[in-house]
Amino acid sequence: MKHLLKLMDLSKEEILEILNLGDQLKYEQKHGIAHHRLEGKTLGMVFEKASTRTRVSFEVGMFQLGGHALFLSSKELQIGRGEAVEDTARVLSRYCDGVMIRTFAQKEVEDFARCASIPVINGLTDFAHPCQVLADLMTVREYKGHLEGLKLCFIGDGNNMANSMIVGGLKVGMRVSAACPAGYRPSPTVLEFAQSMVKSGAKFELLSDPLEAAKDADVVVTDVWASMGQEQQAEQRRRDFKGYCVDQAMMQLAHPDAIVQHCLPAHKGEEITEEVFEAHAPEIFEETENRLHAQKAVMVRLMAQ
Repeated sequence: MKHLLKLMDLSKEEILEILNLGDQLKYEQKHGIAHHRLEGKTLGMVFEKASTRTRVSFEVGMFQLGGHALFLSSKELQIGRGEAVEDTARVLSRYCDGVMIRTFAQKEVEDFARCASIPVINGLTDFAHPCQVLADLMTVREYKGHLEGLKLCFIGDGNNMANSMIVGGLKVGMRVSAACPAGYRPSPTVLEFAQSMVKSGAKFELLSDPLEAAKDADVVVTDVWASMGQEQQAEQRRRDFKGYCVDQAMMQLAHPDAIVQHCLPAHKGEEITEEVFEAHAPEIFEETENRLHAQKAVMVRLMAQ
């Protein structure tokens, strides 16, 4: 494991190793046990998209690991004035021990990693959100005790979260269903991957009926209908996603002890009702906290050398 660009690049064993290390680091942090595994190390954090959870969790995580994080806005870097991604990667490789980049195109992260001589972490692209899904899987395992055989249901836009949830869920042996409106399906690359997993015995279904997808689910996951950069489509998307709100009627079709995951921010009353959100707030905000621990595990795996 040289970089974390997308979950498709990782084996089941590598994912579970990250989750196990995340559990250990969380235990140590909760019990006041110092774990300065990255003492003297520096993480460059390149942001082309706004962030709350990604920036704070990576910055705090590096501090707790004994290292230092640098916030690098694309508006302030030369990359924002036209410097090639490849050149920025080679420059930061001379200064930092690792880079996290949060941007739009997956190709930009892939190109950055290809030219960097240090580990690169995908903090989010329009294609994938691997750090978030590692935190989700960590949370599901905390609540359910295991991952293998559980049914994971994703409701909503076939976006970066859907892509990464499908891949991550199938990789660790979960049964995965996804319900997306016509025109909002997950990436063809992800669907091709899912079908290859099905041929090996995995369970996956892509549906248009969210109620059917939610039947017997152990975990129900949703995300906003209009992500960053899609604000002008918001009204059209509200019409197209009618019926895709995770509400009490939908949750009654899931297992009685089903948990809900939402990567936040939430638009309550759109993709999820306030009633369901507040009923499942404990696991949603545990999921938020686990961004810190899962990402610390990723950084240790990549940078503690």
